[in-house]
Amino acid sequence: MSTPQITRPGGTYDVDRSDAEYRSWLKEAVRKVQADANRSADTHLLRFPLPEQWGIDLYLKDESTHPTGSLKHRLARSLFLYGLCNGWIRPGRPVIEASSGSTAVSEAYFAKLIGVPFIAVMPRTTSPEKCRLIEFHGGRCHFVDDSRKMYEASAALAAETGGHYMDQFTYAERATDWRGNNNIAESIFRQLELERFPEPAWIVATAGTGGTSATLARYVHYMQYDTRICVADPENSCFFDGWTTGDPDVTCDRGSRIEGIGRPRMEPSFVPGAIDRMMKVPDAATVAAVRALEAAIGHRAGGSTGTGLWSALKIVAEMVAEGRTGSVVTLLCDPGDRYLDKYYSDAWLAEQGLDIAPYTAAIGSLLETGVRPD
Repeated sequence: MSTPQITRPGGTYDVDRSDAEYRSWLKEAVRKVQADANRSADTHLLRFPLPEQWGIDLYLKDESTHPTGSLKHRLARSLFLYGLCNGWIRPGRPVIEASSGSTAVSEAYFAKLIGVPFIAVMPRTTSPEKCRLIEFHGGRCHFVDDSRKMYEASAALAAETGGHYMDQFTYAERATDWRGNNNIAESIFRQLELERFPEPAWIVATAGTGGTSATLARYVHYMQYDTRICVADPENSCFFDGWTTGDPDVTCDRGSRIEGIGRPRMEPSFVPGAIDRMMKVPDAATVAAVRALEAAIGHRAGGSTGTGLWSALKIVAEMVAEGRTGSVVTLLCDPGDRYLDKYYSDAWLAEQGLDIAPYTAAIGSLLETGVRPD
């Protein structure tokens, strides 16, 4: 980098900090990130089987087919483009992220793609498979015992290393172009165009940063659709409490057991005024739902998918009871093979004191009778 020269031609102070070497690196980094999007086909929209006589279609947007296997691939790409174009990500300096796993896996992928180091700051309880994937993509894991300390630990690491703290929880809602540009909302509506109910009655999302629900809701409003947005929240999370009480400062004293969603505070990227409805879902219902999903369509999914699916099924039953037809969409966020030692482990359920039997029975009854579970 050349040393900035301060000159005073005609009494004007002039500081030129342009750096040809950096701009060349930046152009190539942005090209690589955009090329990744260009190579990636859109994710599938899967149908969950429901009785034909109901006149209701339930879909899952399968985000597990992204190169890094989760919904967070979209977010990581957007965050990297945002950070690069803002001049925050620099050659040779690490990118640091506070993450419970999937975002870190995807960000490690993009960091490796453009050749910068990556450090994931995460709870010590993060699944070993996610840690393995982060390291596979060249990232390093930095553990904290209390998930509420991830933010300050990430900021401290960035200051110590001269790197950039990506801060997904602040920037998720602004890094994504919610008006379109093949975001998840535009993709869902495009894929529904030839279905019998192309404009869904409801789209159900879950909240980790809150960015996905913000994108979905803003796009729906912008396009003037009648679709409503519901956000499903797990136990030990503050989004539901903050939304229902109107208190943005509400906190929880423990972390969520459902990796990838649920936060001990209401994150800045969550836009409460944009969404229509929220549900608080028991963790046992979440696990029952992901196991029911595997039985129904043969796909194993992570816990966040179960939280959304349980809420989507309750909405389906509500529509049946009211005699309404239409479609409902929720998200298959990531694959279940990352959680075999948790949501698919009976030993883990026993250790956590979770009894999924009543919720499994409720789902079975709903799919047979259409009666909404409690």
